[in-house]
Amino acid sequence: QVQLVESGGGLVQPGGSLRLSCAASGSIFSIDVMGWYRQAPGKQRELVATITSGGTTNYADSVKGRFTISRDNAKNTVYLQMNSLKPEDTAVYYCTLSVRARMYSVPVNYWGQGTQVTVSS
Repeated sequence: QVQLVESGGGLVQPGGSLRLSCAASGSIFSIDVMGWYRQAPGKQRELVATITSGGTTNYADSVKGRFTISRDNAKNTVYLQMNSLKPEDTAVYYCTLSVRARMYSVPVNYWGQGTQVTVSS
């Protein structure tokens, strides 16, 4: 089993910054794709950003140029640096990791518990 622990959410004023972290522990041989999703009240969960094991990143158009995803493979951790935050970024943010328990095992997706980000003056 794998456990994910998210941290870094909170209340910030428009234009401010936050950094989210998601650390994985447990039966981990390697992690393929790491990503962040978010869900605002009354809306569906949407992709924010992903990063592959090779470092290739992908961003939603709404966050390009403002958010940066990164990973530390030694710590099994993914980060989301969020700058120039807007009220419309308010949501619960979830991390997701695609984990292999052994070298040739099928990757399994795990989700964090979610962390609230509120952008408001």
